[in-house]
Amino acid sequence: MSVFSELLKADFKRYGDGKIALYQRLFHYYFRKAQTRNSSFGRFVFKVLFRCHSRLHGIEIPSCTRIGKGFYLCHAYNITINGGTVIGDNCNIHKGVTIGTECRGRRAGTPTIGNCVSICVNATIVGKITIGDDVIIAPNAFVNCDIPSHSIVIGNPCLVKHRENATAGYVCNVV
Repeated sequence: MSVFSELLKADFKRYGDGKIALYQRLFHYYFRKAQTRNSSFGRFVFKVLFRCHSRLHGIEIPSCTRIGKGFYLCHAYNITINGGTVIGDNCNIHKGVTIGTECRGRRAGTPTIGNCVSICVNATIVGKITIGDDVIIAPNAFVNCDIPSHSIVIGNPCLVKHRENATAGYVCNVV
């Protein structure tokens, strides 16, 4: 099985037995094709299709963004992710999320996000920070510091609470 097929199958598995909206299927298809296509012309074609489809739904995720298998978009509108961001496996991204860069200071750069992370509605993550595995970032949270694994992040400034199995019930159908 090709890398493209494995990634796409893993992404679709995360949606469970329910039907996936056509725009979400197309998003995943174009995104994974733009990432894995061997020929430069084919990659260019899928990048253009991906960009057009993404803009139609207000999703700003460059095809160069490194996103692991099992990527899940919940209510996928108005999402912005910087191209330098690294996102692990089995991550949920909800409506209104912004993952961006910090331009100066000791946190200049983009985030690295671990596995099994759920980023809830309107959360903002900025700077060269590391978010561990099994983390929930609550709605409207502003995160600009490192977050250890097995945590829940709340508020602005972010308040970190340790909790084993933090994403249980939130990150489902793990691949």
